[in-house]
Amino acid sequence: MVFSSPVFLFAFLPAVLALYFGCPRAWRNGLLLLASLLFYAWGEQEMVVIMLASIAGNYLFGLGIDGAASRTVARRWVAVAAVFNLGLLIVFKYTGFIGDSLNRGLGALDLPLLDVPHILLPIGISFFTFHALSYVIDVYRRVVPAQRNPLRLALYIALFPQLIAGPILRYHDLAPQLGRRTITRAGFAGGVRRFIVGLGKKVLIANTVAEVADAVFGLPVADITPGLAWLGIGCYTLQIYFDFSGYSDMAIGLGAMFGFHFAENFDHPYASRSITEFWRRWHISLSTWFRDYLYVPLGGNRVSPRRTYLNLVIVFFLCGLWHGASWSFVVWGLFHGALLVFERAGGRRALDALPSALRRAYALLAVLVGWVFFRAETLPGALQYLGAMAGLGGAGGIHAFDHYWNRAVALAFIAGVLGSGPLVPWLARGLARLRERAGAAGACAGIVDGLTQVALLAVLVVCAVWLAAGTHNPFIYFRF
Repeated sequence: MVFSSPVFLFAFLPAVLALYFGCPRAWRNGLLLLASLLFYAWGEQEMVVIMLASIAGNYLFGLGIDGAASRTVARRWVAVAAVFNLGLLIVFKYTGFIGDSLNRGLGALDLPLLDVPHILLPIGISFFTFHALSYVIDVYRRVVPAQRNPLRLALYIALFPQLIAGPILRYHDLAPQLGRRTITRAGFAGGVRRFIVGLGKKVLIANTVAEVADAVFGLPVADITPGLAWLGIGCYTLQIYFDFSGYSDMAIGLGAMFGFHFAENFDHPYASRSITEFWRRWHISLSTWFRDYLYVPLGGNRVSPRRTYLNLVIVFFLCGLWHGASWSFVVWGLFHGALLVFERAGGRRALDALPSALRRAYALLAVLVGWVFFRAETLPGALQYLGAMAGLGGAGGIHAFDHYWNRAVALAFIAGVLGSGPLVPWLARGLARLRERAGAAGACAGIVDGLTQVALLAVLVVCAVWLAAGTHNPFIYFRF
């Protein structure tokens, strides 16, 4: 069940909201947990057992760590929890990747191949595993006490707005809200508005440009002109941002409807002037998770420069592997890690001497090149696609730019470029200043608010019409 589907928008969500506000406060956590399990089991009936096992195991690990007689015993509990959580992730997500990689080596040596089982990947396992790990580590660090109520811990891990594709929530941020939260009319209305914005991002922009990206990346590279290759990766660059940030907007909006406050996950990353800045703006909950639970424990930047560079490479190697069991994801992670090392080793000072426009161009070009590795099915396919972008694909014009560029794509592409750049925050600041000058009850403020409501209603209606026609597709990050 995805947020941009009729069954969620017109059946599941209204029913859960009605039951939530109609039941006693003491029952609300239990209701949300049942709704979350139903949400997950809708398409993952047998895999819900894996998530329940994760919840049960980490509940016991938290109690063991909290009640340990010494820090040595507590560390042993943490080690067991890490083996359990990472073991689940490795078995279900990386068994095929590890087996196939070993078989390539065995085949090269003319040795018998391994029989690699096909294991289904539970949706969202990377996300709920990181939630569980952050919980047990925070208990070990004494940031929070262990949760004694198993239903509250289960709700933290399984809460349906963020269950499938984040944002990755920290237990210490959500723990107070699991016990007590307040819902106001303004907060609920803000959540609805945020959800509609995210829905519009997904349905009107991401889905439209996705058709072009999927079509171009599905073509033989030798038949792609350079212009079409750039169009394909340009569309994918907009698709992944509006798809994922749209999901995060909807998750944040849904959380607000139920009284939860989730941290922001994106801050206009394509407006960055370096890759270092990009990772402060892109998938913020993931980058800060790796920073706090891996980079800092490795020594961070408190060690020698060479060790700091190694720490960055390790973190982004694992970041790439977290995204997918493929060498192309690994290369994507290492590519970003290498750029971060370059910037920390002195490249950042050279960049700072350039005009802002050139720095933005550098960062965006680097991100575009990286997305080729992220989107291509294989590593050789990514390299060939980069060759096509550089005019080395031997294209004979069989598939040209004009075959895929139409009015709908042009409108979505332009809206995506404007919406992902610095224009949106600039306009937001301008509107905020206008409201301050006019006053909350001023005529200008009322006009702005009225136009905003009309625009949101129009987005909702158009999205509903498109979804009724069956034009939606799953979110990209579901597979991670």
